Amino acid sequence: MRVTGLGHAGLFIETAAGSVLCDPWVNPAFFGSWFPFPDNSDLDWPHYGRAADYLYVSHLHRDHFDAENLRRNVSKDVTVLLPAFATDELESELRALGFTDFLRTRTGVPVERDGLRIMITALTGPGDGPIGDSALSLDDGRMVLLNQNDAHPLAVQDIREFGEVDAYFLQFSGAIWHPMVYDFPDAAKKEFAARKRQGQFDRALTYIDAVGAAQVFPNAGPACFLDDDLFDLNGTGLDGESIFVDQREFLGKLAAARPDVSAHLLLPGTEVELTRNGPCKPSHRFSQQEIDRVFEDKRGYLRDYAERQRPALAAEKASRTPALAPDRLLAELKQWWEPLLARADRICEGVGGPARFNVGETSLVIDFPAREVRFWAGERCRYTLSTAGDLIATNIVRREIDWSNSLLLSLRFSASRVGPYNEFLYVFFKCLSQERIDYVENYYEAGDGEEDDIKIEDWQVQRRCPHLRADLSRFGQLDGDVLTCTLHGWRYDLPTGRCLTADGHDIRAARIE
Repeated sequence: MRVTGLGHAGLFIETAAGSVLCDPWVNPAFFGSWFPFPDNSDLDWPHYGRAADYLYVSHLHRDHFDAENLRRNVSKDVTVLLPAFATDELESELRALGFTDFLRTRTGVPVERDGLRIMITALTGPGDGPIGDSALSLDDGRMVLLNQNDAHPLAVQDIREFGEVDAYFLQFSGAIWHPMVYDFPDAAKKEFAARKRQGQFDRALTYIDAVGAAQVFPNAGPACFLDDDLFDLNGTGLDGESIFVDQREFLGKLAAARPDVSAHLLLPGTEVELTRNGPCKPSHRFSQQEIDRVFEDKRGYLRDYAERQRPALAAEKASRTPALAPDRLLAELKQWWEPLLARADRICEGVGGPARFNVGETSLVIDFPAREVRFWAGERCRYTLSTAGDLIATNIVRREIDWSNSLLLSLRFSASRVGPYNEFLYVFFKCLSQERIDYVENYYEAGDGEEDDIKIEDWQVQRRCPHLRADLSRFGQLDGDVLTCTLHGWRYDLPTGRCLTADGHDIRAARIE
């Protein structure tokens, strides 16, 4: 088995039983905010697109689903490995690009094709990517590979039953807008960023321990930011206020924490020959001096990269729709969103109040209790989001149903809040279609039932994390009376049962006498 890194979560996996192209991303994503790091634009994308027998797109986030690259460079005769998501959006998007041959999978159920065993583990919770994320397991009869990319599967043991993992590819860096977009004081923003970076590392370490792979390859990040407006978000920021840890930083920290783990740097074009029980020595297409410059003179490297990408940045900005007049803006959002709010009982209850939405110079309110969108009348709102008018106009014209996949991950907005994070507000922005709203409402309703308790030291707590139902017997970490779910870093005060991360997610807990 040979694996070629294509940048970010991109992989080209060659086996005697067929080759798989995974998440081929090269074009800027999220309103031109994200670019692959390091630069992968000079790879021979038509070669990988023609040579692949199978195409695997883990989910619809645009740093994984690159429509332009798929349209231009990937053969439409390829067989698409399709995760079992709750909606057909991924299949519909791929069909619109010309793909017609789909191998539909059932989550966690292996299928064999011409000597290649394939299993996709699909995740379908509100927080799993764009209402769907997935991991890919492959077995060619000699080696077992797990491409987890940035999925956070809960049942690691079920994945291990597919076969003991020889090569493991997992996310290790940041891929979210918190805390960078918030108007926190500088000290608080730095503290939140440090916690987030540590949480990302702890989660990756938990997975590495649980999977027990012979070889580990950090991938699926970080992105880099080449627009001048976002440039200082690269890496850990100018003063520790950002979360985008790079490959070398992670590998250094992993070596200190787990010196026995065999982990490797994977760059665009890096080739790895995988042999069971044999040595693993990646072959880079860059000299050591070139690699050192990427990580040791990162700002200089990124300035040069940005200069090369100026035409792409300019083209993206030119493609946006001009801002709408206030009355038209309100009318468009009322017509689109108010029917969705009428169906969103759990979301509206979870938000619990009006949210202010500043679009350029126009201030609107999404009144979740009243289920309406209106002009702001000066009332106090716990949550405020502010952004540019052209971004919102573009999303309206495109009927973008997932604003996490455009505006939010672009980091081209600012936010403020009174009190803790509110998951339901951001879930609404991910679910701007009737199909998504109905699915998420049913998901929340299905999670209302009672469940088993477990014992963690001197506490009896519910087994499943109230956030996304991670098994706390595996992911729970107790520090005094505070329980942290290391899957996403959510924290709970056990004496009160209160969630310290967000409202509306209290936990059931009792001290054992």
